[in-house]
Amino acid sequence: MSPRAVILAGQRPGPDALCEHAGVTWKADIPVGGVPMVERVAAALREAGLEEPFALSGYPDERHGFALVEGGRGPADSALMALEGGAFPALLTTCDHALLSAEIVSEFIAAAQATGADFCVGLATEAVVQAGYPETSRTYLRFADYAVSGCNLFYVANVKGLEAMRFWKTAQDFRKEPLKLARTLGVGIGLRYASGRLTLSDAFTAVGKRLKIKASPVLLSHAEAAIDVDKPSDLELVERIVASR
Repeated sequence: MSPRAVILAGQRPGPDALCEHAGVTWKADIPVGGVPMVERVAAALREAGLEEPFALSGYPDERHGFALVEGGRGPADSALMALEGGAFPALLTTCDHALLSAEIVSEFIAAAQATGADFCVGLATEAVVQAGYPETSRTYLRFADYAVSGCNLFYVANVKGLEAMRFWKTAQDFRKEPLKLARTLGVGIGLRYASGRLTLSDAFTAVGKRLKIKASPVLLSHAEAAIDVDKPSDLELVERIVASR
């Protein structure tokens, strides 16, 4: 079954350095190869067979092919507001996923559905990212078996999967502090992570046990899946990648 798609496009109030650099007001409108990033995301979803209109969270203006959804106080809050009360399964991504492709979307959906999990997260290993783009700087969570970077792709199979979104809401402040994030699952998990003994699958098992759901990672084969646009250097990189195609 093809999931409905939700795209997070909100941003914090006040000046945004990346938007100022690109000369636009909203991050979703930053052009890559002359095409607004959010339109690139929509094209990838469309080519992968997902149906319009795509839910667009936190964006202020009507846009063809999208259904506007009010944003929350942060990405996790916005995700919950967009997903609660809607149909499942659902695919969640972000407007700054400028290198998203139909191949990435299809790979992620197929792998997520194969797990039978209530909630899945798309990840790329450091080996995959560095092999493709050694010049890029990503944040990695380092487990005993893999170092992984997030890909801004989430699969919520059913209403139980929303528990992971609620957990994200409470833990999002620790996104770039993996030890603190691990400790939110318990002291034992934190110690195993700190000592390099926690595997990726064990981490997701611990999340699922705490939330009473089945949660699973999905390791993607495309390095581009891990490259979003957070700063001017990211924008320069994705511009080079798009121009080389």
